[in-house]
Amino acid sequence: MRQRVTTTLRGFGVALFLAAMGQMAGAESRHGIAMYGEPALPPDFVSLPYANPDAPKGGRIVFGESGGFDSLNPFILKGSAPAGVSLLTVETLLGRSYDEPFSLYGLLAESVDTDEARSYVEFTLRADARFSDGSPVTVEDVLWSFEKLGTEGNPRYAAAWKKIASAEKTGERSVKFTFNTEDRELPLILGLRPILKKAQWEGKDFTASTLEAPIGSGPYVVAQFEPGKFISFRKNPDWWGKDLPFYRGQHNFDEVRYEYFGDGGVVFQAFMGGEIDSFRETNPAKWATNYDFPAVQSGEVVKAEIPHGRPSGIEGLVFNTRKPIFADWRVREALIDAFNFELINQTLNGGAVPRIASYYSNSELGAPPGTPAEGRVLELLTPFKDQLPPGAIEGYSLPVSDGTEANRANLRKATALLEEAGWTVQDGVLKNAQGAPFAFEILLVNGADDIIATANIYVEALKRLGIEAKVTTVDSAQYKDRTNAYDFDMTHYIRSLSLSPGNEQVLYWGSAGVTEPGTRNWMGMNSPAAEAMIAAMLSSETHEDFVAATQALDRVLTSGRYVVPIWYSAVSRLAYKKALHFPEKLPVYGDWLGFQPEVWWYQE
Repeated sequence: MRQRVTTTLRGFGVALFLAAMGQMAGAESRHGIAMYGEPALPPDFVSLPYANPDAPKGGRIVFGESGGFDSLNPFILKGSAPAGVSLLTVETLLGRSYDEPFSLYGLLAESVDTDEARSYVEFTLRADARFSDGSPVTVEDVLWSFEKLGTEGNPRYAAAWKKIASAEKTGERSVKFTFNTEDRELPLILGLRPILKKAQWEGKDFTASTLEAPIGSGPYVVAQFEPGKFISFRKNPDWWGKDLPFYRGQHNFDEVRYEYFGDGGVVFQAFMGGEIDSFRETNPAKWATNYDFPAVQSGEVVKAEIPHGRPSGIEGLVFNTRKPIFADWRVREALIDAFNFELINQTLNGGAVPRIASYYSNSELGAPPGTPAEGRVLELLTPFKDQLPPGAIEGYSLPVSDGTEANRANLRKATALLEEAGWTVQDGVLKNAQGAPFAFEILLVNGADDIIATANIYVEALKRLGIEAKVTTVDSAQYKDRTNAYDFDMTHYIRSLSLSPGNEQVLYWGSAGVTEPGTRNWMGMNSPAAEAMIAAMLSSETHEDFVAATQALDRVLTSGRYVVPIWYSAVSRLAYKKALHFPEKLPVYGDWLGFQPEVWWYQE
């Protein structure tokens, strides 16, 4: 056999074989993996740097949510599931440290192995990893979960699955995925895939919405629930992972409970009444004026501002460019001009928060507003210069109003742009050449008080241009159905962005989302330039190239005028009962994923 192999491999074939052997020899199993460079924590780390390894165990935390839920399967498109199901009951192969841009450490997997090119990834499962019913987590569960999620799960899982050339069992506890695409982030993305119990789903339709809770390997199990009212998660006393260094000081509560209410205003009333334990305030004006109720005055409720170092992300009112009325960038620019941010910010926030300047502002990944592209950023954008809207290369800045209700200068500019795009005012109504009026609907969810107030002020400003816009509010279930189907003209849009953007960007901005339902490309953008910048991000081998590619993507997105941006905050504002505590050392991401309830604890 050995002779036959040697005889077959001649010339270039021998070189390939030896190169492959060199790569295999250079690869080694590691306790963690980082997107760039090495993970910050050594193999013998005691706990995550922002967790308290000596945190007391016990007690409970109660959250308030607006809306409801009708499913316990958060991994499919149908139904609306509580966020806690995935967060608390289902485990992944690797876990993320939120004190680093993007580093993962072993959870279900005791080690991760890849080569320099990251052409494959191999995970070795821990021998003691168990589901909540006591059965072992197996390689078969991993293989089934990856395929099932990639083919029948939420569309967010499909892109990575399509990049897998082969998936194979390589040992009793090891599994290997080989890739067909250059994508240095894939080993990390696969490390964060939820692992489900294959046997639970045999003979069942995975795509059907269900109130059967998944059997997971996480710290909690679903204890009790009533759709639309509450769900309670109880700590699993036999949780296999309680002694892992990664989890030391995490998941300290015996119970995590979510109470559901009609809208955000009712949630706050419930917090003031002591029914829930923590409330995240997004409005700085309310933070300054509404927190003088007796529990705050007595010290029973504590206020804290949690700083962070993450990008601003994007939040605002998104245009659905699948609708012909919003297809022209000049129309979108005109409607951005009509949005009187300075007046709205003063009215709702007391002028206390800055405007989002670009998708990655507040970080090194953001393109400096109003400045021309240079160096590697310019090099990346130049092949697309004839396709890009104005401002992508030259520099783009959002309009600034004088803060008065009239907003005359910006409305004059908006009128001129609309005329260029074929819209003129006829008898007080903005119409196109065919006489059709410029009218559209702003779809919002019940209880979103601040954005509803924002939209109402905006509607009044649009009347000055002869535009008829109306605000429609629906319940959370209807809202999810309509946004999944892109059945809206304009709606509220939030995309939180990390310090290490990667494959999720395809789901946010990829052209497949123009027609494929359920993606996060709500604006319906179809930009070869954006997809090329994402590909450059994913293939970057140095931090410098990655930053340049992200800044280039930021320019494409911002100059595309897909969203009317509103504001962001460099701090999170949390009010909570004094028996709740969190560590003094905060993660770089601040109050984000992995913070509350993970590293909090209860202590009178």
